[in-house]
Amino acid sequence: MTLTQQIVTVAIIALGTMLTRFLPFLLFPANKQTPRPIQYLGRVLPAAVFGLLVIYCLKNVSLLGGSHGLPELIAIAAVVSLHLWKRQMLLSVAGGTVLYMVLVQLIF
Repeated sequence: MTLTQQIVTVAIIALGTMLTRFLPFLLFPANKQTPRPIQYLGRVLPAAVFGLLVIYCLKNVSLLGGSHGLPELIAIAAVVSLHLWKRQMLLSVAGGTVLYMVLVQLIF
């Protein structure tokens, strides 16, 4: 890439980032009520995203071979337990990820 192409690329990326950050505040100002469809999406999308992530993470787990999905099951139980105990999403996800990596690398 030439220097001009690099500058244009960085400028477009910066503009796109700023647009996605500022657009919600421009479309839905604080002095106006947020439309009901947007409120609905704000309620249901987080759970839907986590459901999709769980399905994506477990799609290639084989219950008939190798470890029979035990590391995944143990890590899921740890995530659920940590979340019920501390109610900290980042702690739950990080704890489950670390536990899974330890299980896969050292035990299974």
